[in-house]
This record gives sequence, C-alpha cells and structure tokens, in this order.
Amino acid sequence: MIWLGIDTANSPLSVAIVKDGELLIEESSMMKVNHSLRAMPAVEEVCRKTSISPSEIDAIAVSEGPGSYTGVRIGVTIAKTLAWTLGKPLYGVSSLKSLAMNGQLYNGLLCPLFDARRSNVYSAIYRMAGEELVSVMEDQHCALAELLEQLKEMKEPILFIGEDVKLHEQSIREQLGEQAKFASFAVNVPRASSVISLAMRAEQADSVHSFTPQYRRITEAEVNLVKKEPTNE
Repeated sequence: MIWLGIDTANSPLSVAIVKDGELLIEESSMMKVNHSLRAMPAVEEVCRKTSISPSEIDAIAVSEGPGSYTGVRIGVTIAKTLAWTLGKPLYGVSSLKSLAMNGQLYNGLLCPLFDARRSNVYSAIYRMAGEELVSVMEDQHCALAELLEQLKEMKEPILFIGEDVKLHEQSIREQLGEQAKFASFAVNVPRASSVISLAMRAEQADSVHSFTPQYRRITEAEVNLVKKEPTNE
C-alpha cells in the first residue's frame, strides 16, 4: 500500500511517501516560503523521485491542524482535491500529535507547541504507552501561562517539542525550572512520515466531502463578524 503524507500546518513543509511500511522519501523544509507556491510542487517532486504516479497512491494523510490558518487550509485543500480526483481515502491527523511523535523515545510527558500570538499557544500533552502515543491533555488553544500552570501541577519531566518553543523558552524555564526539557533542533521539524504513521493506525478514513481543518479556535474574521452582529438587548 502506498501512502502520501502532507504537513503544511505551520512554517515547515513536509511531504512523504511510504510504501508497504517502508519510508521511500521524505522532504522537509524550514524555509518560511509561502506554502501555496511550494506544497503542490513538493508533492509532484516526491512522486517524480520515487517514480510513483498519483494514480498509484492508495491513501492520503494530512495534518489537519491546529496551526497557521493559511498553512492548514493549503494542506487540507491539496489533500482533499487529490483524494477526490483520484478516488482515494483521506485521513486527517492532529498536527500536534504528529509533532509529538518526534519524541516517542522520551520517557516522560511530551508537549508539542505552536505559537498562536499574543502570549497564546496551540498545545497538547501526550505520553508513550508501549508503542502507542496516548493523549493526556487534548489539543487546545490557550494562554501560555495557563498551560504552564497545568504542567507544573503534573510534577513530571516534560519534553517541549517544536520550532516555536524557542519563542517561549524563557517563560517556560522560569515557571517549570528543571521540570522542563527541550528537544534539539533536529526533532523540532514536523514530519509527514509521522502523519502517515498515525493515519495507518486509524480505524477508518474521513469523509472527503465533510472533512474540515481543526483550527481549535475561531478565526479573526469570525470574531469580527460576531462583534458586528446585532444583539437583542
């Protein structure tokens, strides 16, 4: 079985192809270039390098968010378009959970983190149970201070993972001290192969028609729309 994986939920871009449980190719980049210009060419490139035509792909896995609104939309749109035109099953995977997979050898809590501006973050807490990554705290959008208070109460070592962690490292160290551990730059990059790995464990595919990004918060445009709506008072 041939899988195509796509992760464009944040600044990094990652695309991978897995065939019969073997990673054939994975190309990832941290360059902050518009995904709308790079994502589809990246998909075409991994297909070309592996001599696999789109019609040979059996399933598509995509990071569904949370993360950058634009980044998530681009990846989901590409995945849905390919799944629909090729008639292939589509699997959405949490971008936080797939990032947490980078720390699967760590013996402790895993905290993937994306910056959400204004001292807020997208985050979740996971831990490995055997070969499975289990959720301790669901994906959420919250104030960094609130997250750190919750983590402090857990009184366990916590590995922070993600390129955006460095934006908040000082606050994390001040609040958690030795409880906080930080992943190296080598494992802070989201991997499309992890998106595929998690999708392969899913019980069933998502509906291509109804599948939507998981932003974990409403967009600024939606906030402004709510503010403009008249009240009945």
